[in-house]
Amino acid sequence: MSSRDIILKSIKDYAPSKSSELPNINISHASYENINEKFSTSLSSVGGIAVFMENIEEIKEYIAEHYADSKVIVSNCENLLPIVTKDANATKDPHALHDVDLAIIEGEFGVAENGAVWIMEPKNRHRALYFIAQKLIIIIPKNEIVPTMHEAYEKLSFGTQNFGLFISGPSKTADIEQSLIIGAHGAIETCVIFI
Repeated sequence: MSSRDIILKSIKDYAPSKSSELPNINISHASYENINEKFSTSLSSVGGIAVFMENIEEIKEYIAEHYADSKVIVSNCENLLPIVTKDANATKDPHALHDVDLAIIEGEFGVAENGAVWIMEPKNRHRALYFIAQKLIIIIPKNEIVPTMHEAYEKLSFGTQNFGLFISGPSKTADIEQSLIIGAHGAIETCVIFI
């Protein structure tokens, strides 16, 4: 018997014989007097920006003003099509998105305690878009903020979707000499727009 077979047999022999139910946790969760302010503060603390707007025209003006240097802009938001310069879903190869300056995506809801946004975009063909774009704008409905991750997990529903993720601020790492680097392996800027 090879060492591989011995290890696999040991794992099989000591595996639990039945599944255990998750514990029922009854704890009071945090609540915030001003949930929008808490989300903004949390997102700012991890390097992101939160902006509250009234309509799609304001978003277009904001993009024109703050992202004027972006040459390649992709989005699956149908109302923003005039400012989009490249169709992210037109290619089969996600490597073709290497030059995306700004990706505008839709989020489901935000989490106030950590500034995270739940993303699950069925219209997006390439998951790489979330990580390969230089800058990221996430648009979510204004009233879709939950206080904590406990409430966030209660809202999750995959249905026919098999992929979703939480994004909180731009990519960052502090692995190298404990120096915080923003944009180490993904977007260098993240802006969450509530509309």
